[in-house]
Amino acid sequence: METRQVVLIAAGAVLAAALLAVAAVLLVRLVRAYLLLRGADVPVSARTAFWGALVYTVFPVDLLPDPVYLDDIGLLLLALHHLGGVARRYGRAPGETEAAPPKAPKTPEARRRR
Repeated sequence: METRQVVLIAAGAVLAAALLAVAAVLLVRLVRAYLLLRGADVPVSARTAFWGALVYTVFPVDLLPDPVYLDDIGLLLLALHHLGGVARRYGRAPGETEAAPPKAPKTPEARRRR
C-alpha cells in the first residue's frame, strides 16, 4: 500500500470512531432525558420519540451505511430536542425525580402587595 492510501484509511477510521463516540454520548443523554420524564403524565409522543430513536440507532438497517453515523446522530438529536421540550413544558429539570409544583401566575393584586 502507498502512504497516501494508509493515511486515507487512518483518517476514515478516526472519523468513524469520532462519529461513533458522538452517537454514544447522544444515546446516553437521550436515556437520561427519558428517565427524567418517567411518569404517567408524559405524553405518548415523548415515549415514541425515545423508543423510535433507540430502536433506529441499534437496528442494523440504516438509511446510510453504519460506518457513517450521521443519520443516527441526526435522529438522536431530534429525539433529544423533543424530549427536552417536553421536560421544559412539564417543569422537569436534570436531577429532579418528580415534577416541580406549578408556579402560580402573577396577578396584579400579588404585585401590589409587595
